[in-house]
This record gives sequence, structure tokens and C-alpha cells, in this order.
Amino acid sequence: MENIRPLKTEADYDRAIAEIIQYFENEPEIGSLGDYRFDVLATLIDAHEDKHYPIEAPKSR
Repeated sequence: MENIRPLKTEADYDRAIAEIIQYFENEPEIGSLGDYRFDVLATLIDAHEDKHYPIEAPKSR
């Protein structure tokens, strides 16, 4: 199993997305290494997207 690293480049991000997709297609058993890996990947992807693709709150009228 490959070590998880911070997502510093778009290539790192793309790799993480490609890996996490497998967990949507084949859900890991709760409490398994796959389950923990999914959680860590999701957290890293979320942080990367928040930093590089922020979604602004709607402006009130």
C-alpha cells in the first residue's frame, strides 16, 4: 500500500481522486485499513479543494 502524502501539486490531487474513486465503487469494510485510508484521502482532497477551488458564499440581497 502506497503511503499517503500531502497534496502539493495537481498531479498529487489527481492521484488522490483516482484512488478514492475505487472506494465509491467498492466500499471498504468499516474499521478496515481501506476505511481509514478513505477517510484520510477524503480529508486531504477536501482541504486541497478548499484552498485551490474555493466556493464563495452567495451574496445577500
